[in-house]
Amino acid sequence: MVMNSKSFNKLTGETGEHIGEHYLKGQGYQIVARNVRSPFGEIDLVAKHQKTLVFVEVKTRRSFDFGLPEEAVTKRKKARLGRLASWYLTRYPDSDLPVRFDVLAIQLGGLQPDIRLIQNAFELSF
Repeated sequence: MVMNSKSFNKLTGETGEHIGEHYLKGQGYQIVARNVRSPFGEIDLVAKHQKTLVFVEVKTRRSFDFGLPEEAVTKRKKARLGRLASWYLTRYPDSDLPVRFDVLAIQLGGLQPDIRLIQNAFELSF
């Protein structure tokens, strides 16, 4: 069976999210929700970490052809994540926990994935 590039990219993303979820649990994160769909798009992971609600954007790459995974979190992507977070907070109010945005960059291709967690990767005001 031959996989087209869209299917391959989807599989890469799903693989990265599974690896990322396991990694975050090992770092003390409690996963609250995964792949939350909204009218604005999808939130990869929502977690609690040290009394903070964290929206996690997982970026996975199999090569360096398009740069580092975290470089894909552009200004436009950050704005979209802000809209997603605002939507989530109105739909699922979670007391008065502070909010943080983390980026989990995963590079596949070696014997073990290279994982970089960027906590508080950017700030948005609500």
